[in-house]
Amino acid sequence: MMMNGQKKAAAEVAVQLPESKMVAGSMSGPFGGASGGGTAAGLRRPFGRKAEVMNVLLRVLCMVTSVAAVSFMVTSQQSSTVSIYGFTLPIQSKWSFSHSFEYLVGVSAAVAAHSLLQLLISISRLLRKSPGIPSRNHAWLVFAGDQVFAYAMISAGAAASGVTNLNRTGIRHTALPNFCKPLRSFCDHVAVSIFFTFFSCFLLAASAVQEVVWLSRSKY
Repeated sequence: MMMNGQKKAAAEVAVQLPESKMVAGSMSGPFGGASGGGTAAGLRRPFGRKAEVMNVLLRVLCMVTSVAAVSFMVTSQQSSTVSIYGFTLPIQSKWSFSHSFEYLVGVSAAVAAHSLLQLLISISRLLRKSPGIPSRNHAWLVFAGDQVFAYAMISAGAAASGVTNLNRTGIRHTALPNFCKPLRSFCDHVAVSIFFTFFSCFLLAASAVQEVVWLSRSKY
Protein backbone atom coordinates (compact mmCIF):
# COMPACT_ATOMS: atom_id res chain seq x y z
CA MET A 1 0.00 0.00 0.00
CA MET A 2 2.82 2.36 0.82
CA MET A 3 4.51 1.59 -2.47
CA ASN A 4 1.29 2.24 -4.35
CA GLY A 5 0.81 5.55 -2.47
CA GLN A 6 4.35 6.67 -3.27
CA LYS A 7 3.91 5.81 -6.95
CA LYS A 8 0.62 7.72 -7.03
CA ALA A 9 2.21 10.78 -5.37
CA ALA A 10 5.14 10.65 -7.81
CA ALA A 11 2.71 10.48 -10.71
CA GLU A 12 0.85 13.54 -9.41
CA VAL A 13 4.15 15.44 -9.08
CA ALA A 14 5.11 14.38 -12.61
CA VAL A 15 1.76 15.63 -13.89
CA GLN A 16 1.89 18.92 -11.99
CA LEU A 17 5.47 19.86 -12.91
CA PRO A 18 4.81 20.37 -16.64
CA GLU A 19 1.74 22.46 -15.81
CA SER A 20 3.69 24.77 -13.52
CA LYS A 21 6.43 24.96 -16.16
CA MET A 22 3.90 25.98 -18.77
CA VAL A 23 2.48 28.67 -16.50
CA ALA A 24 5.95 30.04 -15.85
CA GLY A 25 6.68 29.98 -19.55
CA SER A 26 3.53 31.98 -20.25
CA MET A 27 4.68 34.58 -17.75
CA SER A 28 8.31 34.92 -18.75
CA GLY A 29 8.60 33.25 -22.14
CA PRO A 30 8.76 35.00 -25.53
CA PHE A 31 4.98 35.36 -25.80
CA GLY A 32 4.70 36.75 -22.30
CA GLY A 33 7.50 39.21 -22.98
CA ALA A 34 5.89 40.37 -26.20
CA SER A 35 2.59 40.86 -24.44
CA GLY A 36 4.20 42.95 -21.69
CA GLY A 37 6.10 45.02 -24.22
CA GLY A 38 2.92 45.67 -26.18
CA THR A 39 1.18 46.91 -23.05
CA ALA A 40 4.06 49.24 -22.22
CA ALA A 41 4.12 50.52 -25.76
CA GLY A 42 0.41 51.16 -25.59
CA LEU A 43 0.91 53.23 -22.46
CA ARG A 44 3.86 55.13 -23.82
CA ARG A 45 2.54 55.71 -27.35
CA PRO A 46 -1.23 56.35 -27.40
CA PHE A 47 -0.83 57.77 -30.92
CA GLY A 48 0.46 55.84 -33.91
CA ARG A 49 3.17 57.04 -36.23
CA LYS A 50 0.61 58.48 -38.65
CA ALA A 51 -0.81 60.73 -35.96
CA GLU A 52 2.68 61.88 -34.98
CA VAL A 53 3.48 62.64 -38.63
CA MET A 54 0.20 64.57 -38.85
CA ASN A 55 1.25 66.59 -35.82
CA VAL A 56 4.51 67.48 -37.59
CA LEU A 57 2.57 68.57 -40.67
CA LEU A 58 0.31 70.76 -38.54
CA ARG A 59 3.37 72.44 -37.02
CA VAL A 60 4.88 73.02 -40.46
CA LEU A 61 1.66 74.55 -41.79
CA CYS A 62 1.23 76.71 -38.70
CA MET A 63 4.77 78.02 -38.98
CA VAL A 64 4.33 78.76 -42.71
CA THR A 65 1.00 80.56 -42.25
CA SER A 66 2.21 82.65 -39.32
CA VAL A 67 5.35 83.65 -41.24
CA ALA A 68 3.14 84.53 -44.22
CA ALA A 69 0.94 86.67 -41.95
CA VAL A 70 4.00 88.59 -40.76
CA SER A 71 5.45 88.92 -44.27
CA PHE A 72 2.29 90.31 -45.87
CA MET A 73 1.71 92.71 -43.01
CA VAL A 74 5.24 94.19 -42.84
CA THR A 75 5.23 94.73 -46.62
CA SER A 76 1.90 96.59 -46.56
CA GLN A 77 2.71 100.23 -47.27
CA GLN A 78 1.64 102.57 -50.02
CA SER A 79 1.45 106.27 -50.88
CA SER A 80 -1.33 107.87 -52.90
CA THR A 81 -3.70 110.87 -52.99
CA VAL A 82 -7.29 111.30 -51.83
CA SER A 83 -9.90 113.95 -52.57
CA ILE A 84 -11.73 115.52 -49.61
CA TYR A 85 -14.15 118.41 -50.22
CA GLY A 86 -12.55 118.93 -53.60
CA PHE A 87 -9.05 119.13 -52.17
CA THR A 88 -6.50 116.57 -53.30
CA LEU A 89 -4.38 115.51 -50.37
CA PRO A 90 -1.42 113.13 -50.30
CA ILE A 91 -1.81 110.14 -48.00
CA GLN A 92 0.59 107.46 -46.90
CA SER A 93 -0.34 104.22 -45.20
CA LYS A 94 1.96 101.78 -43.42
CA TRP A 95 1.35 98.86 -41.12
CA SER A 96 3.35 100.44 -38.30
CA PHE A 97 0.90 103.35 -38.15
CA SER A 98 -1.68 101.07 -36.49
CA HIS A 99 -1.28 99.46 -33.08
CA SER A 100 -3.60 96.64 -34.17
CA PHE A 101 -1.35 95.76 -37.09
CA GLU A 102 1.72 95.90 -34.85
CA TYR A 103 -0.03 93.57 -32.41
CA LEU A 104 -0.79 91.13 -35.23
CA VAL A 105 2.86 91.13 -36.32
CA GLY A 106 4.08 90.50 -32.77
CA VAL A 107 1.65 87.66 -32.07
CA SER A 108 2.25 86.02 -35.46
CA ALA A 109 6.02 86.16 -34.93
CA ALA A 110 5.59 84.55 -31.48
CA VAL A 111 3.42 81.80 -32.99
CA ALA A 112 6.03 81.18 -35.69
CA ALA A 113 8.72 80.78 -33.03
CA HIS A 114 6.48 78.48 -30.95
CA SER A 115 5.66 76.34 -34.00
CA LEU A 116 9.31 76.11 -34.99
CA LEU A 117 10.31 74.96 -31.51
CA GLN A 118 7.59 72.30 -31.37
CA LEU A 119 8.45 71.22 -34.91
CA LEU A 120 12.11 70.67 -34.05
CA ILE A 121 11.16 68.68 -30.94
CA SER A 122 8.67 66.54 -32.87
CA ILE A 123 11.07 65.84 -35.74
CA SER A 124 13.91 64.87 -33.40
CA ARG A 125 11.64 62.45 -31.52
CA LEU A 126 10.23 61.08 -34.75
CA LEU A 127 13.71 60.37 -36.12
CA ARG A 128 14.72 58.68 -32.86
CA LYS A 129 11.48 56.66 -32.94
CA SER A 130 10.54 58.06 -29.54
CA PRO A 131 7.01 59.05 -28.53
CA GLY A 132 6.13 62.47 -29.90
CA ILE A 133 4.73 63.47 -26.48
CA PRO A 134 6.87 61.89 -23.76
CA SER A 135 4.69 62.64 -20.71
CA ARG A 136 1.42 64.11 -19.52
CA ASN A 137 3.20 67.19 -18.15
CA HIS A 138 4.71 67.84 -21.57
CA ALA A 139 1.28 67.37 -23.19
CA TRP A 140 -0.37 69.81 -20.78
CA LEU A 141 2.39 72.37 -21.36
CA VAL A 142 2.09 72.19 -25.16
CA PHE A 143 -1.71 72.22 -24.92
CA ALA A 144 -1.64 75.38 -22.77
CA GLY A 145 0.77 77.05 -25.21
CA ASP A 146 -1.38 76.20 -28.21
CA GLN A 147 -4.50 77.48 -26.45
CA VAL A 148 -2.90 80.78 -25.41
CA PHE A 149 -1.48 81.44 -28.88
CA ALA A 150 -4.76 80.46 -30.56
CA TYR A 151 -6.70 83.00 -28.50
CA ALA A 152 -4.01 85.62 -29.09
CA MET A 153 -4.24 85.05 -32.85
CA ILE A 154 -8.04 85.41 -32.71
CA SER A 155 -7.75 88.71 -30.88
CA ALA A 156 -5.04 89.98 -33.25
CA GLY A 157 -7.04 89.01 -36.33
CA ALA A 158 -10.22 90.59 -34.93
CA ALA A 159 -8.44 93.85 -34.06
CA ALA A 160 -6.81 94.06 -37.48
CA SER A 161 -10.13 93.25 -39.19
CA GLY A 162 -11.80 96.16 -37.40
CA VAL A 163 -9.22 98.64 -38.64
CA THR A 164 -9.31 97.21 -42.17
CA ASN A 165 -13.10 97.39 -42.28
CA LEU A 166 -12.93 101.02 -41.22
CA ASN A 167 -10.44 101.73 -44.00
CA ARG A 168 -12.74 100.13 -46.56
CA THR A 169 -16.04 101.69 -45.48
CA GLY A 170 -14.80 105.04 -44.21
CA ILE A 171 -16.66 106.90 -41.46
CA ARG A 172 -20.32 107.69 -42.11
CA HIS A 173 -21.56 111.30 -41.97
CA THR A 174 -17.99 112.58 -42.43
CA ALA A 175 -15.84 113.43 -45.39
CA LEU A 176 -13.48 110.53 -44.74
CA PRO A 177 -13.65 108.32 -47.84
CA ASN A 178 -12.92 104.69 -48.56
CA PHE A 179 -9.14 104.69 -48.17
CA CYS A 180 -8.82 101.28 -49.80
CA LYS A 181 -9.69 102.70 -53.22
CA PRO A 182 -6.50 104.76 -53.52
CA LEU A 183 -4.57 102.33 -51.29
CA ARG A 184 -5.67 99.06 -52.87
CA SER A 185 -2.28 97.33 -52.61
CA PHE A 186 -1.99 98.19 -48.93
CA CYS A 187 -5.47 96.90 -48.10
CA ASP A 188 -4.94 93.71 -50.13
CA HIS A 189 -1.72 92.92 -48.23
CA VAL A 190 -3.49 93.49 -44.92
CA ALA A 191 -6.44 91.29 -45.94
CA VAL A 192 -4.14 88.40 -46.91
CA SER A 193 -2.24 88.78 -43.64
CA ILE A 194 -5.49 88.60 -41.65
CA PHE A 195 -6.54 85.49 -43.58
CA PHE A 196 -3.30 83.70 -42.69
CA THR A 197 -3.71 84.85 -39.09
CA PHE A 198 -7.08 83.14 -38.73
CA PHE A 199 -5.81 80.08 -40.57
CA SER A 200 -2.93 79.81 -38.10
CA CYS A 201 -5.47 79.98 -35.30
CA PHE A 202 -7.37 77.06 -36.84
CA LEU A 203 -4.15 75.00 -37.06
CA LEU A 204 -3.31 75.73 -33.42
CA ALA A 205 -6.79 74.62 -32.43
CA ALA A 206 -6.32 71.38 -34.40
CA SER A 207 -3.04 70.74 -32.58
CA ALA A 208 -4.76 71.37 -29.25
CA VAL A 209 -7.45 68.83 -30.13
CA GLN A 210 -4.74 66.26 -30.86
CA GLU A 211 -3.21 66.86 -27.45
CA VAL A 212 -6.63 66.48 -25.75
CA VAL A 213 -7.10 63.12 -27.50
CA TRP A 214 -3.59 62.08 -26.41
CA LEU A 215 -4.34 63.00 -22.79
CA SER A 216 -7.62 61.08 -22.87
CA ARG A 217 -5.87 57.93 -24.16
CA SER A 218 -2.73 58.03 -22.03
CA LYS A 219 -2.62 55.89 -18.86
CA TYR A 220 0.27 57.47 -16.95
